[in-house]
Amino acid sequence: MRPGRGSRPRSKRRPSHADAADGIVTAVDRGRYGVLVNGRAVTAMRARELGRAGIVVGDHVRVVGDLGGGADSLARIVRRDERETVLRRTADDDDPTERVLVANADQLVIVAALADPDPSFGLIDRCLVAALTDGLEPLLCLTKSDLANADDALARYAQLDVPAVVTAHGSGLEALTERLRDQVSVFVGHSGVGKSTLINALVPDANRATGAVTAIGKGRHTSSSAVAFPLPGGGWVVDTPGVRSFGLAHVGADDLLWAFPDLEDGAVRCPPSCEHQQAAAGCELDAWVRGGESTAERLVAFRRLLASRADL
Repeated sequence: MRPGRGSRPRSKRRPSHADAADGIVTAVDRGRYGVLVNGRAVTAMRARELGRAGIVVGDHVRVVGDLGGGADSLARIVRRDERETVLRRTADDDDPTERVLVANADQLVIVAALADPDPSFGLIDRCLVAALTDGLEPLLCLTKSDLANADDALARYAQLDVPAVVTAHGSGLEALTERLRDQVSVFVGHSGVGKSTLINALVPDANRATGAVTAIGKGRHTSSSAVAFPLPGGGWVVDTPGVRSFGLAHVGADDLLWAFPDLEDGAVRCPPSCEHQQAAAGCELDAWVRGGESTAERLVAFRRLLASRADL
């Protein structure tokens, strides 16, 4: 007779997977993961034992199974290493659910066109907030300088000490390439600003789809998922889908203040739950600046980034 259910106690032991290979996730597509293992591209699925642990591009993982990389091969991701950094956003500012876009990146390359479409400073500011609070180094990349001058945009971020590169059609890649060397860099920006065009120029075999800007000044979505590409000179670039918004529900005023050490010490004089927006509400940062511990320009820039969380 067939034994009844429960007649054999279920073991809580899990396999150790001591023979699992190290890999890095380079693509995610409908429950399948592209993983680079020992220089070979492998398709994998999540093992059930991972539970609810999410897997995103940039994750360092352990993989078992068929690692041959053939057309019909399928491996399993059995472990996810602890993440050093994460790039997060929420769907909107009222959504409490954080979404991790990319893991273990070193810098966030904020791509904005100087024209066609016009730069969205609100989105740039929000991306800066995300980078500064998530431990990524920000890099501003201004494209299409053959259509408009970059001076005003550069001046807007001078007090934040944000490094910037300016590109035009067919030029400016040398400075960008040097900034990307030996780094894991995530490209983010509105559709139509030239992210995928830059990726194709940096990685000749990337073959990322590019598209024109619509008649109403908004770019078409030409990248549907985040994908990582190794750079010929060392490092990685991650192309992400064009974004319409960048929710920051997970970021508070004190989170951003951490990225402004010249203001952080002054904030300890502020009342509890201070939003650090104005002296009339009890904020002590104005007095801190008057005392010479920081500059008025830095305080203005900090408060502009704070305000950007509610204005896009």
